[in-house]
Amino acid sequence: MKDRLTITLNQKTIRAIDSIIDNLYIRNRSNAIEQLIERALGENKTAVIIAGGNEEELKVSPNEYRPTAKIGNMTVIELAVKKLRESGFREIFVIARHFVIRDIFQVLGDGSKYGVKINYTEEGKSNGSADSLRLLKGKIQTSFLVVFADLIFNKTKIKELWESHIKQRAIVTLMIGTSPINLKKAGIVKVEGNKIISFIEKPKLIDSGIYFSGIFIAEPEIFEYSGNSLEKEIFPALSEKGFL
Repeated sequence: MKDRLTITLNQKTIRAIDSIIDNLYIRNRSNAIEQLIERALGENKTAVIIAGGNEEELKVSPNEYRPTAKIGNMTVIELAVKKLRESGFREIFVIARHFVIRDIFQVLGDGSKYGVKINYTEEGKSNGSADSLRLLKGKIQTSFLVVFADLIFNKTKIKELWESHIKQRAIVTLMIGTSPINLKKAGIVKVEGNKIISFIEKPKLIDSGIYFSGIFIAEPEIFEYSGNSLEKEIFPALSEKGFL
């Protein structure tokens, strides 16, 4: 939802705004001003780390979870927060169940030593990733990034994903991959240009080598879509509407 705003600018600023209109991604002055403002506010972006669901499925050993497992001298969750901070994300929400959130808090604390603010949301019970994410409804009012808690990722790709999302004006923009993995356990996508026209979670018949990486950017409108699972219900619904 957008509101109409009337502003007064000097001619030099207007010429600078007009210079970034490319009639493809940035079609007019409104688009240009919006993108410039979003870039200026970029150092205060919001990210969500999801570690919800069955705690047993997150274990790598009887006493250790994947987000708090060590990679070198840092945990997976620390590496994620470090990359998010370097990408301009200052506010981070962590969603997890009791014992996982306890162990993550022991590692990260309030986030101040990493230069971020971390908010913890304890999940009681959920039937899927959409239920987990929906716990933040009303707490996030702007575009936000979501990353699953057991991933290691590249900050350059996060920046590219964010810029692509702003240009496309989709409800959700997925980071996808084509590297060899076990596709039977992945969300498989089909694309036309930059649009995802089909999303199928763990398909029986695999007819695409492109898969969902576990990282995406969303608008708050995603909270209004019904369904327990992002991968099984919400992403397929968005792809059918052309919003993915």
